[in-house]
Amino acid sequence: MAENLKTTKFRNGSLIGTTASATQNIGNESAPVYQWACNGEESNVATYGRLYTWFAATDPRNICPVGWHLPNDAEWNTLINFLGHPNDVAGKLKESGTAHWQNPNTGATNSSGFTALPGGRRSYDRPFIYFGTNGYWYSSTLKNSIVSVLIMGYTDYAITQGSNFDGKDGMSVRCLKD
Repeated sequence: MAENLKTTKFRNGSLIGTTASATQNIGNESAPVYQWACNGEESNVATYGRLYTWFAATDPRNICPVGWHLPNDAEWNTLINFLGHPNDVAGKLKESGTAHWQNPNTGATNSSGFTALPGGRRSYDRPFIYFGTNGYWYSSTLKNSIVSVLIMGYTDYAITQGSNFDGKDGMSVRCLKD
């Protein structure tokens, strides 16, 4: 997909819920299935998409449309390796300029057409963070009960594949064509 997912429904039509308050702590829930507007503002959805818990992104009702799926680590790595070394590939994925990314948006050319945007994330226990500075995208890969995530920041050329998340945070989703 050329943009972050914006859906509020699973493929079968079931609604993907949200919390009563956009900043409600969901840390005590074992497998929360939620979605939120980026930075808690519906006006951001058209540009940045929505943020989802990993449990929503990997729910068996399928968050991605028919013919699409949530990429795993190997698929993210295929993209990264195709574009070059992980230390300089983020710029090829990030939207260029500073209309959405905080200055300096280092190395951003969007030469891949991916148009990564900094939707930030919604931490499970506090309000939205890193909006405008970082983008986070879920992988379907789970390693030792830790979720794998692709991370890009406004001051980096590099992509980080983080794995210190438990799936309760809200992050962006990109679906990959089957």
